[in-house]
Amino acid sequence: MKQPAIYIVANRRNGTIYTGVTSNLVQRVAQHKSGDIPGFTAKHGCKHLVWFEIYDDMSTAIAREKQIKAGCRNRKLALIEATNPAWRDRYSELF
Repeated sequence: MKQPAIYIVANRRNGTIYTGVTSNLVQRVAQHKSGDIPGFTAKHGCKHLVWFEIYDDMSTAIAREKQIKAGCRNRKLALIEATNPAWRDRYSELF
């Protein structure tokens, strides 16, 4: 099912974070968890879905992703902390 989303994965609380956009959040996070796709998240072990937002269309999601990526790290941490202060893996919420 295609559903545009922005997400942040992390390797641990206040650790390395990665912000991305996808049309299939369940599949994309599963790829991060398995480490099947080489790159930044596999190298740094970013496997925990700590934050996400769902959108109706991809263009809005991409614009929001760019806004988040342009912000400083503290703003990204504040986004996570606002809805997930324990930094728990929210992947199971997608089912």
